[in-house]
Amino acid sequence: MSLVAAPDSLLQKNIAPLKEIHANYATVMPFGFIKSLNHPEVIYNQERQWFGETATGVRQNIKLLHKNEMNVMMKPQIWVWNGEFTGLVKMASEEDWLQLENSYQEFILGFAKVAEEESVEILCIGTELEKFIEHRPEYWRDLIAEVKKVYNGKLTYAANWDEYKRVPFWDALDYIGVDAYFPISDSKTPTIAETRAGWERWKEDLKMFSEKKNKKILFAEYGYRNVDFSGKEPWKSDREMTSTNAEAQINLLEGLYQSLWKENWFAGGFLWKWFIAHEKVGGETNNQFTPQNKPAEVTVAKYYTKFNK
Repeated sequence: MSLVAAPDSLLQKNIAPLKEIHANYATVMPFGFIKSLNHPEVIYNQERQWFGETATGVRQNIKLLHKNEMNVMMKPQIWVWNGEFTGLVKMASEEDWLQLENSYQEFILGFAKVAEEESVEILCIGTELEKFIEHRPEYWRDLIAEVKKVYNGKLTYAANWDEYKRVPFWDALDYIGVDAYFPISDSKTPTIAETRAGWERWKEDLKMFSEKKNKKILFAEYGYRNVDFSGKEPWKSDREMTSTNAEAQINLLEGLYQSLWKENWFAGGFLWKWFIAHEKVGGETNNQFTPQNKPAEVTVAKYYTKFNK
């Protein structure tokens, strides 16, 4: 599960719903902020941030998750103010690129040290930073080398679904990380059969790429909203999409689990997303990504119970 950073500490009662659905891994996500797509400074670990976004917060979260025998992936994330897409972060000058590189390295290495101290199983070194990688590929290899000096666990990077084939440094990481918002179906309410058929194209591409790179593929994020046409452009979080469609969310998840979860090239995935205040979130009138308190939660539990025994 992708555990959403919260303003408060993680409590034992917050872990129980995760255990009930047999989730065996959780992502913790500290956040850094960039003021605009061409601003060269990552701001992070600030007092005004939510507790779960800070080093102290992720440490507390990790300790409690581990106490409950749940594994952890730490996934430091960047948020561009006004919600602009991180894949478009791009500097206007060499000076700005160097400043961004230094700032981002400080951000990642700081959390890599926390990950090592807390025995985190997987560290994700970035999420959907396509232009940053495209323009500064050598930097990323250097960053990975620096991370390996302070962190001994498994490493990945979370590439967007249409980005992963262009990432040039998979050989230096342990998993090919993919945010798996692949277009699956144009139907308003895709059937399970349609969903499985929609995965065939992408499934073959992923299998071939995994074999070419000799690395398993990990879905750093996957998920669907309970809205009409949720398989058409699954990345959309637009508030303008006001429908609710529980069947679409269920069928898309069913099709994904049936199509991929037993493949030997597939390492698993982190469902987007799960809030710690389980009793207060989701529900059938909520049409965002979380399956919490929706019919889809039963679907997730069914497959996680089956696969995570």
